[in-house]
Amino acid sequence: MTDLFDVPGQVAGEAEEIPRDRWGRPLVVPPAGGKPIGYTRATHLAGLLEDTYNLSRWQQRMVAIGLADRPDLVLAVGAHRDNKEKLNGIAEDAMEAAKAHAAATTGTAIHALTERIDRGQLLGEVPEQYRSDLDAYERATRRFEHLAIERFTVVDELKVGGTPDRIVRFEGENYIFDLKTGSSVDFGAGKIAMQLGIYSRAVAYNWRTQTREPLPEVNQERGIVAHLPAGSGHCELKWVDIAAGWDAVQLAVQVKAHRARKSWYSPFTMPLADQIAAAATVADLYAIHRANTAQWTDELTQLAAARKRVLLAGDA
Repeated sequence: MTDLFDVPGQVAGEAEEIPRDRWGRPLVVPPAGGKPIGYTRATHLAGLLEDTYNLSRWQQRMVAIGLADRPDLVLAVGAHRDNKEKLNGIAEDAMEAAKAHAAATTGTAIHALTERIDRGQLLGEVPEQYRSDLDAYERATRRFEHLAIERFTVVDELKVGGTPDRIVRFEGENYIFDLKTGSSVDFGAGKIAMQLGIYSRAVAYNWRTQTREPLPEVNQERGIVAHLPAGSGHCELKWVDIAAGWDAVQLAVQVKAHRARKSWYSPFTMPLADQIAAAATVADLYAIHRANTAQWTDELTQLAAARKRVLLAGDA
């Protein structure tokens, strides 16, 4: 079976990254050709509507725990309390001390190992504490036929790019499939639905040849999420409403345009009649006239003449 996501000679988890710009956006040649441009990452677009309250609270807790475990970092905070860059680095060190990044590292490794499973490749040495995770994944997905495994995709109409985990066939129908290894998938359900909604309408993009090719048609009403919390030995499959996710993507596009708007302000100018009344000198009156000749009226001339008489009378 041809794997549309496979790259000849590629080892699972070690795919060569698509070139990116300085903001981390994938560089994609538009369908009409020309120079590569930065496409918005699917995760970024989907994140525009995400409620980050719980994530922010978790990060705050991790920093607090890290500081409690590292008195040297508490000392560093006191020494650099007015240096934002230093404090950012200390907060990162505190999160590391609280092992906040360990879960992400573990999740990335499990992703790579499940990819090897789905490609029929050898796993190599796996720590015993994670062997049960992989066994649970194999049991949960054994009825899936893997039509496509990770490859970069684009939705050109949105200038968005990203990499779905899989396209699978289940009971005669094709679905976008996503693997999550965090402790919870509930807080990010909307973002997940949006990402899968994007991928369900994407085409494969080969950045080496700058060409596009269609993917297997998938169900655009719902996708599949496999929740495999690292170290739990349990894998739960969930349906996710990607039709609603796609609706939310349209809103996210509007939010993106809203945030990109630059022209929120315009110069504040007093009405000309008020400017004339506030003129402190005769020279100010003539300056107001020179700056506004295109909209000057006879009425304004009369107001200026009256103000001039007042000013001259005051100088007498």
